[in-house]
Amino acid sequence: MTYLLMSIPFIVVGLIVFTVGAVHARGRGRLRAYLTGWAATTVCLAILTAIFDNVMMLAGFFDYGPGHTLGWRLGLMPLEDFLYPVVGALLLAGVRELLTSRQHGARR
Repeated sequence: MTYLLMSIPFIVVGLIVFTVGAVHARGRGRLRAYLTGWAATTVCLAILTAIFDNVMMLAGFFDYGPGHTLGWRLGLMPLEDFLYPVVGALLLAGVRELLTSRQHGARR
């Protein structure tokens, strides 16, 4: 089983939460800010992931077994490692939007 295949359920959940958050943000007139915040978070997390995964793999802390990745790498890290920060940013954006919309609704 590949890491990409194991990540599919998390990707689906992340996309669902992000989409629900986007619908809420659009209803509040905040869709552009929602998407911009998600994009900025994703870029920061991807950069940090690229740096620290390569450093940790270079130091020998971990590696991926052959046959469990697609084979494409950025330095030492497989490209599948970028799924984690992207899905994390999807979940973070969606949950934040849903929690802030709930807080604003309670204040009314």
